[in-house]
Amino acid sequence: MRVLVVDDSGFMRKRIIEELRSHGHAIVGEAKSGDEAVELYRTLKPDLVTMDITMREKDGITAAKEILGEDPKANILFLTILNDDKYKSEAERLGAKGFVNKTDTPSITKAIKEIEEKQ
Repeated sequence: MRVLVVDDSGFMRKRIIEELRSHGHAIVGEAKSGDEAVELYRTLKPDLVTMDITMREKDGITAAKEILGEDPKANILFLTILNDDKYKSEAERLGAKGFVNKTDTPSITKAIKEIEEKQ
C-alpha cells in the first residue's frame, strides 16, 4: 500500500515507517500535524493514512474528519498511545479502518493487512 504517515513525533514516524517498509509498503509522505496531513492527502492520494490522534494545532480526529469529508473512501488507521474508549468510539464513528496502539508495531502491520484483505 501507498501510505501517508502522520505523527508529531519524528521518532515515532521513523519507527512506523521502518515497520511498514519492512513489510513492503511504500511511504509516499510524512506529516507532523493535522494540517500537513490534509494537504498531503489532497496531493498524494495515498491508499492509507496512519494518523496520530494527539498533535499540536490540528489533532488527528479533526484532520480525519476533513479528509473523510473530501474523500469518504479514505482509509485512515488511527495510531495512538491513548487507550481511551472515547477516542476509539470517535474513530469508529468517523469510519476509521482501525485504532491501534502505535508502540505495538506488529499490530500496525496486522491492521493494515486486514484493511488490504477487505478491499
